[in-house]
Amino acid sequence: MSIVGAKVIRKEDPNLLTGRGQFVDDIQLTGTTHMAFVRSTEAHALIKGIDVSAALECEGVIGAWTAADLELPPLPGVPGLERPALAIDKVRFVGEAVAVVVAENKYAAADGTELVIVDYEPLGAVTNIEEATAENAPLLYDELGSNTVAEVPTEDDHQAIFDAAPHTETIKLINNRCTAAPIETNACLADYGPAGLTVWASFQAPHHLRNRISAWLDIPQDQCRVITPDVGGGFGQKINFTPEFFVAPVLSKILNRPVKYSQTRSEAMTSMYHGRAQEQEVSVAFDNDGKIQALKVFASQDMGGYADGTGMGMPVLTTAMSAGCYVIPNVSIAWRNVLTNTTPIAAYRGAGRPEATYLIERAMDHIAYKLDMDPTEVRRQNYIPKDSFPYPTHSELAVYDSGNFEGALDELLNIMDYQSLREEQAANREDPEKPLLGIGFSSWLEIAGFGPPGSLEGFGHLGSWESVQIRIQPDGSAIIYTGASPHGQGTVTTFAQIASEYLGIDYEKISVRHGDTATIPQGIGTMGSRQVAVGGEGVKNASLKIVENAKSIAAHKLEANPEDIEVADGSLFVKGTPSKNLTWAEVATFSFQRLELPEDMDPGSLDTTILQEVPNFSFPSGAYACVIEIDRQTGDARIRDMYLVDDCGTVINPLLAEGQVHGGVAQGIAQALYEEFSYDENGQPTTATFIDYLMPGAPDLPSYISGRINTPNPNNSLGAKGIGESGSVGTPPAVMNAVVDAVRHLGVTHIDMPATPQKLWEILQGGSK
Repeated sequence: MSIVGAKVIRKEDPNLLTGRGQFVDDIQLTGTTHMAFVRSTEAHALIKGIDVSAALECEGVIGAWTAADLELPPLPGVPGLERPALAIDKVRFVGEAVAVVVAENKYAAADGTELVIVDYEPLGAVTNIEEATAENAPLLYDELGSNTVAEVPTEDDHQAIFDAAPHTETIKLINNRCTAAPIETNACLADYGPAGLTVWASFQAPHHLRNRISAWLDIPQDQCRVITPDVGGGFGQKINFTPEFFVAPVLSKILNRPVKYSQTRSEAMTSMYHGRAQEQEVSVAFDNDGKIQALKVFASQDMGGYADGTGMGMPVLTTAMSAGCYVIPNVSIAWRNVLTNTTPIAAYRGAGRPEATYLIERAMDHIAYKLDMDPTEVRRQNYIPKDSFPYPTHSELAVYDSGNFEGALDELLNIMDYQSLREEQAANREDPEKPLLGIGFSSWLEIAGFGPPGSLEGFGHLGSWESVQIRIQPDGSAIIYTGASPHGQGTVTTFAQIASEYLGIDYEKISVRHGDTATIPQGIGTMGSRQVAVGGEGVKNASLKIVENAKSIAAHKLEANPEDIEVADGSLFVKGTPSKNLTWAEVATFSFQRLELPEDMDPGSLDTTILQEVPNFSFPSGAYACVIEIDRQTGDARIRDMYLVDDCGTVINPLLAEGQVHGGVAQGIAQALYEEFSYDENGQPTTATFIDYLMPGAPDLPSYISGRINTPNPNNSLGAKGIGESGSVGTPPAVMNAVVDAVRHLGVTHIDMPATPQKLWEILQGGSK
């Protein structure tokens, strides 16, 4: 029986479930000090002076520093727009670090920050794109002359097609600003000693961080070690450079003691990078049958106070994927990046692709409204046929590898009784005692498997491959070293399953190690649903290389041809003569003994390292449906059921795949109904705690009814596409389409996320449509 495709329990769980996980804050070094930041209380202001003298008198405080004291270079970032490690002369968002205090314990450090006095001269603040792009708007960078830091106009707006089309629709959409709120906030521990620097960090790409810290400090990479122990969630927010990872090593060198920083939740809400915050103007031209003739998209990306490289790339991904899974012969795209006095924006689970799916799936429902068609039929009219792959789109980034979009919708309708739901919806509308029922669909597609050459270099990474090293031990067990850096994905389990499948070694005799730049080959990291599609492919290919060498050793000892050697159940044997065999332990032992090897083979031949590339991105897809109930009296929206059909290609472990989808769906529901990070007119956060920033708990989430189809990815031999971001991509439009569907009889065609009870109550009372 194949172990690939089996529901294997995670190898990672026993440590975590018994409290033996080790996170950054669990690490205790002798002499450790604790660092805390003084953070800006102003959204936009000049710094006229900083007085740390009172903090230095505070019991337990060791030192306090400003930018002027440390004279640090800016953090790695977009040239000309780099973020300072500590604010210099000016602050650009509430929560920006302006000074730093180190003390004997974290409580004294926190006390010390309260005693630092900062003299601000407030400036006008811009908190959204409209304000930031208005004439005479306050500028975050006076020298730029504008808050728009990048703009790409359309090459062809296809206006003639729109003018001649039987029907057109234009909608304006807002993808609400969210924070990922991982269970573990940012944390690091820096120890700069005579032998060099070691940094323990809650981060998604240890080598990426090591390379940048060493360059920033101007020390050799061999003297800079980054360790990412257990990481309590990342969701893209832990792939970005923030001050703590650079300031802590500097202060450790100054003090000659370890320096630890563990972010409070309040700090994380305003200082960890946010996600989404994208506005879109979408126009669609279509005929009387609902067939799309042209699509026009203009995306405006709020960058926050500093332009992060990944944040700059969000509208690129959005516009590249804006046609979704549909044949649209004419697509016009344009985008811009705009600075505002808010927390900077970067990648958040899906990173530009949820925004793309939201715009095209809301547009599909608007076509249905205009033509009074069933939303599933509008989608069928426009799907890319399953025999049209590879399918080039309007963007050179997006050449779809495979898919069966109509097949996913068919499977979705098979697992839900659509006709009965429509009948229930009609009956509920006539009964004032029953909730309003809404049914929403989303046929989604995303770009994933970031591994083709050039795909990550543009975001500042060394490469787009992933490293894998497999070493067979003398007893026949195996250790996999991977440059991937998991933080909840189950990579240890899936990589062990792949290796077991292709090595023929028992799954229980395979371990996976990651997250230490001193022991792991140079790697890239975890992001963009790439671990299985790129790293897993590397595990397979490294395993096959090792098996090839193992067969040569076994053939030499068994006096057979290597082509006649087979591998199964922990042994290597001659085809047709299973009694002539060697165990993996015997072959492994021979691999270290010169006299037992073929003449053309050296000791250590069962140890191989590869840097795995793939020729194209992968394109997971699927079809989701949401059934929602809205209380007529309160406007409270509750999801009754979510129907989920995914196509992620080959599934290595269905249990983990389902878990990844469920987590992404939860975050998608959160964005659609609950979460929004907002500011007042002065740039002060109004949802900066879990009291104000509403996230769903387990009782707020529905049951999930799942199905699956499989169109294998032709760009890796596993056939895997990736699934880590699927739920967050497909869910928001399905939920919002369901919300609008529930009140469509009232003339409503659009509601902005999040669809809060207040918004819905106002509509039910006859308010805004």
